[in-house]
Amino acid sequence: METIPAWILARYRDLDGRPHAVHGGGLINRTFLVEGRAGKVIVQRLHPVFAGVVNEDIDAVTTHLARKGLVTPRPLRTDDGALWVDDEEGRPYRALTYVAGRSHDRVPSGSVAREAGRMVARFHAAVADLVYDYRHVRAGVHDTKKHLATLEAALEAHAGHRLFGEVEPLARRLLAEAARLPDLSGLPSRHVHGDLKISNLLFQGEQAVCLVDLDTLGRMIWPFEMGDALRSWCNPAGEDVERVTLDADTFGAALAGYGEITRPLGLVSVEEAGAVVDGLATITLELSARFLADALREAYFGFDPRRFPARGEHNLVRGKGQLALFDSVQAQRTGLERAARVALG
Repeated sequence: METIPAWILARYRDLDGRPHAVHGGGLINRTFLVEGRAGKVIVQRLHPVFAGVVNEDIDAVTTHLARKGLVTPRPLRTDDGALWVDDEEGRPYRALTYVAGRSHDRVPSGSVAREAGRMVARFHAAVADLVYDYRHVRAGVHDTKKHLATLEAALEAHAGHRLFGEVEPLARRLLAEAARLPDLSGLPSRHVHGDLKISNLLFQGEQAVCLVDLDTLGRMIWPFEMGDALRSWCNPAGEDVERVTLDADTFGAALAGYGEITRPLGLVSVEEAGAVVDGLATITLELSARFLADALREAYFGFDPRRFPARGEHNLVRGKGQLALFDSVQAQRTGLERAARVALG
């Protein structure tokens, strides 16, 4: 059974020698639930993509959220005041306060979608006046041009790949569609969560309690933040299938909940609201480009060996699914834009 090194727990007097077990099914950070002397605590070993300084960002933002009255997990300091502990391999461990609740892998109802929208809106409203420069910067996040260039390079470098005959026509159509999308880079960069898949929201019943997995905090344009959320929330089939349709009712419910909170505050500009469908479409193409490139490069960090013979086949399915989601967005664009106008004002 996997455990936390005893000397790391000993850095926290409330956790020293306490029982613990692996918690949840996250794919990135290894997560444990520790029965601390003062109550439950989450301890995580961070994935190598995250440096220890990401905990300084989390501490700054969650301090701000707590001052605004929002529930949020908070980093716990060691007895000597550190926000994380590096193990022998240089991988950071950190402790976080425990927040009770459950997460969803998929949005089960319109009421949950609406509540998710409200929760994200409360988060965005709370950090709107935050003054902070992030220590851990995620390079290339939603840099669509970079991901399209990576796909083109993969086509040139891997023409002999066993999946090239399937990937190449999909990639060519994707690149042509991407060239027709508007450039949204002139919109303002806001404080964002950065990875609003529905499993990163905690619920108690149908009430959203807080956002979790805060390693992706940073700045981003609003249509990309919400576009990434909506491509997750409004896809009932998930990422590991080829045939995907965007659920327009979930889209409308999520933005209606978001607008309930933000309309009175004037938080979202007319230009941002008008770009939310383009943001959603751009994110679906960007993800499809990443998956198709990884199908040829065999580069994705994980895959399901029970369903697929190799990373390439799994990524090809993911790439096809996100491209199908883009097609569904385009087919329903008029209705989605109308729903966004109604919800966001």
